[in-house]
Amino acid sequence: MKRIEVVAGIICDGVPRAPDAKYFATQRGYGDFKDFWEFPGGKMEPGETPEQALVRELNEELAVDVSVGEFICTVEHDYPAFHLTMHCFFCSIDSGHLTLLEHEAAKWVDASEMQNLDWLPADVQVVSALLG
Repeated sequence: MKRIEVVAGIICDGVPRAPDAKYFATQRGYGDFKDFWEFPGGKMEPGETPEQALVRELNEELAVDVSVGEFICTVEHDYPAFHLTMHCFFCSIDSGHLTLLEHEAAKWVDASEMQNLDWLPADVQVVSALLG
């Protein structure tokens, strides 16, 4: 089975995991999982660390410069066509304004709203880690 290694950035408004924290969720506008929600990020390139890939991907997708913070989890998930390994980190915005360059929608969600979104299967595990 094909293997893909990606990173995801959990951008938090407030203190991560605090009861009043809000998280930036993006909605896919393409592919088999169009309209599902995910945390932004993307594929790692050869020779990149997860942190380097995350800085690059969030700049490409959202036009922001970020600092990568605490590691949250690594998700292993089998999709029908490939196996996904996704490294997830909290991120904070250093500069720029969140601009959707690849997604069809985005919103800030708190813990209760997060549970009501249709997440990509791999991202469901990230939501559980955040709420756990």
